[in-house]
Amino acid sequence: MKTIQIYYSSEDLPASWDELVLHDIFLQSKYLNALEKGAPENIELFYLGVFNDNILVGVALVQRVKLYLNDMFRKTQVSCVKEFFQKTVSKVLKGNILVVGNLTHTGQHALYFNENNITDAEYFELVFKALKTLKNEIKKKQGKTIRMILLKDFFTKNSKLKRIKQFEKLNLHKVSVQPNMILDLQRDWMSIEDYVSDLKKKYRDRYKRSKKKLANISSVELDMDAISSNNTQLHKLYLNVCNNAKFNSFILPVNHFYTMKSCLGDAFKVFAYYFEGKLVGFYTLILNNKHLETYFLGYDSQHQYNNQLYLNMLYDMLKFGIDQQFSAIVYARTAMAIKSSVGAKPHTMEMYMKHTNGFLNTLLRPVFGLMNPKNDWEERHPFKQ
Repeated sequence: MKTIQIYYSSEDLPASWDELVLHDIFLQSKYLNALEKGAPENIELFYLGVFNDNILVGVALVQRVKLYLNDMFRKTQVSCVKEFFQKTVSKVLKGNILVVGNLTHTGQHALYFNENNITDAEYFELVFKALKTLKNEIKKKQGKTIRMILLKDFFTKNSKLKRIKQFEKLNLHKVSVQPNMILDLQRDWMSIEDYVSDLKKKYRDRYKRSKKKLANISSVELDMDAISSNNTQLHKLYLNVCNNAKFNSFILPVNHFYTMKSCLGDAFKVFAYYFEGKLVGFYTLILNNKHLETYFLGYDSQHQYNNQLYLNMLYDMLKFGIDQQFSAIVYARTAMAIKSSVGAKPHTMEMYMKHTNGFLNTLLRPVFGLMNPKNDWEERHPFKQ
């Protein structure tokens, strides 16, 4: 008999949970515990366990997200989102939504099941059953209505999803979103110099020029104590980048990076950039088996432009990946052109969603089309033929 169980804390997950998801740190209890402790204020986590005769055969991560205008659009002088657009989007998306996925990270890190023990149709039927239960519980206990269901970040090449009957029955919209930028590392790259030698002259010169512009800025990995003592400044630099985004669904709390480090240990890295003793930038990494996953970063605007800080971060992430013999670097979405210039390739992704209001449901596709416009960017090809 196949059943599903809802868990309200990562500490309550069954012992067999981690054994099933060894392939993905983003589904393991240590990461879920870190996310739970360091979650944005508007995100609440739930965990689904799918069982076949009391044996765990599938899992899912669900987030309840409370979206309101100030959560979605930042009040910045450089915002290019017009007021009428903000109001239109907020009318469609505002309120409580259930996300089958992880809003704080790009990629499909929310759904997994053992295909030898349960079919995809059986698995998704139970997942949607649990979503209905959660929807009713939230309404009964908190008086809040779930406005939308969202399943996020599937690679478009995953043709299996197109056959899921539950998706068709529920009339879920399929919406394209910005691609995930991934750089596959070549086996003969034993050092960053090997990577540079494979670049066309134009991009080799660009690499060398960026290193010269870095000038007297130094980079160092932060341990837990250093992260703790720099919590406020790290968060300030993160906000400097976050607040300049056109759209955001959350703000990380000040303690987020410290919490991630305390729970993930060596699987979570924070690298900081200093100029004359002042912290001017940082980036974070999550080590996910053979994939190096880039996480949040931050910088001050002055050094970003004058010292090409962001481009140097991309190169430094790449160097770390090569030195530690990862198979790929997941640069995530946004800033596709510059990530493409270092060698990352776009992998198109899509989401599935449905609004509980019939009229607003018809607006979902065009609204997300406005939020994720087709970018007028040219893919770069930095490597020699």
